[in-house]
Amino acid sequence: MIDTFKPDAGAVELVERENCFQGFYRLDRLHLRHRQFSGAMGPQISRELFVRHDAVCVLPYDPKHDRVVLIEQFRVGALDKSENPWMLELVAGLIDKAEEPEEVARREAVEESGLTLGALWPITTYFPSPGGSDELVHLYVGRCDSEGAGGVHGLEEEGEDIRVHLLSFADALQLLRDGRINNAASIIALQWLALNRNEVRGLWS
Repeated sequence: MIDTFKPDAGAVELVERENCFQGFYRLDRLHLRHRQFSGAMGPQISRELFVRHDAVCVLPYDPKHDRVVLIEQFRVGALDKSENPWMLELVAGLIDKAEEPEEVARREAVEESGLTLGALWPITTYFPSPGGSDELVHLYVGRCDSEGAGGVHGLEEEGEDIRVHLLSFADALQLLRDGRINNAASIIALQWLALNRNEVRGLWS
């Protein structure tokens, strides 16, 4: 068992917090000191923090036919560092109002893929980039009936243009091996399902 650092009430001293930008997202600059592994307080440091809503990602899975549903859409974050900024992803959305993560998963599944999800299996929650962002991701596998899945979906008023792909689980794993699926939530969810697929199919079939 690894012995991790256990902070006390005074482990972080926030000296000042500046708001540098406010839009749909926010950028703050924090001036702070934190306790070091030696037990002493370290020097004052400054860190920019990208403040954003928490997110929900869900992998729709059809246990009867052993198929998954992935979506494809343009992602501006991949524009400068990828030959193809149209990415294969999970259904996803932000918790930007008073909703539970499960509600967001079900709503986004309808909006982005036209699917109504059954049971939701929580995989994990994780910080995708804690060195500079406070975003927390809630990750699920969602039971679905994949018959007829396909087409283009999304909310027109939000500029969404989302294509649905129906894949055998084996084909999805091959895309993962080939590097065609290269975003964290999709990689984590598919690898988790590869490890736990027999249990999931046993309970959901």
